[in-house]
Amino acid sequence: MSKISYYTKDGLEKLRSELSELKTKGRADIARQIAEARDKGDLSENAEYDAAKDAQGLLEAKIAQLEDLVSNARLLDENNIDTSKVSILSKVTIKNKKNGASVTYTLVSEEEADLKAGKISTMSPIGKGLLGKKKGEVAKIKTPAGEMEFEVVNIGA
Repeated sequence: MSKISYYTKDGLEKLRSELSELKTKGRADIARQIAEARDKGDLSENAEYDAAKDAQGLLEAKIAQLEDLVSNARLLDENNIDTSKVSILSKVTIKNKKNGASVTYTLVSEEEADLKAGKISTMSPIGKGLLGKKKGEVAKIKTPAGEMEFEVVNIGA
């Protein structure tokens, strides 16, 4: 049984687009590679054929994984986000109690996490530690660098 994952509209669209690309272009490319390798003669000693068949297996596994993700995906309505406490899709500004540095993150599903874009997973240590916190509360979070304290400065959608 697969777990249900929550996505923004953009995140789910990106997932569906990747799946469609693999099913069409990806499968066509692999089929062409197998056909070319088959045309080279004896399959028992044909490394290109073996490599193409391995690539086909990997592609089909990736397609199955994406199909599973899409079938268990739930779309989050960004208009119904409760900004009284930190939850998925919250845009939260936190301040490091030790050095005073502030940073703003949007909490998203594991599959949509992108640190460069300021999106962290609700499954990450910081994401887990912030869930359910209210503005002004301090979250003590165990990170690989040790325990850190963050104050929730602001919560938005």
